[in-house]
Amino acid sequence: MARFAEPLARLIDELNKLPGVGKKSAQRLAFHLLRADAEQADALASAIHELKAHLRRCSVCNNITEEDPCEYCVSPVRNPRIVCVVEEPSNIASIEKTRRYNGVYHVLHGVLSPLHGIGPEHLRVQGLLERVRAACTDEIILATNPTTEGEATALYLADQLREFPVRVTRIATGIPAGADIEYADEVTLARAMDGRHALE
Repeated sequence: MARFAEPLARLIDELNKLPGVGKKSAQRLAFHLLRADAEQADALASAIHELKAHLRRCSVCNNITEEDPCEYCVSPVRNPRIVCVVEEPSNIASIEKTRRYNGVYHVLHGVLSPLHGIGPEHLRVQGLLERVRAACTDEIILATNPTTEGEATALYLADQLREFPVRVTRIATGIPAGADIEYADEVTLARAMDGRHALE
């Protein structure tokens, strides 16, 4: 097995810890950075340092932000009484792209996953319940992913919210636009049938 100089081996190990970066990809990235001039390497190091130094979690919704509260929580044009619950901050960008939602958000920073030891205490659930308890919420939209863990998390949250006079909804899932029904799995097709609506 190839042995690398200690600084290079350390960089490969650190890059390998990033999600979706395997050992080979980590080596390619490390050698790319080694070939890069000092200015490029410094720019990357500076960007990482700035990220950690200036970004924090919003005290209201847990989104990643420079200002606390975040831009969504303080926006005068958004409806603060409708809260969309998402798994990760990156999910907000996907919802914003639709330009169909003008409420606020609540970020869980994960999903329930007993196999990985992630229970309700590891998620940002209490803040959501406190928002609802303060009686300033009309609707909670559960927008977790349609995975086993995402569904389990949505069911758990729906159960926790049952005691409050708030409308709890779940985003519809089913056949994506442009897809062929012939190639849809039975779970996706069943959800598409369950989520059908009248044409106007």
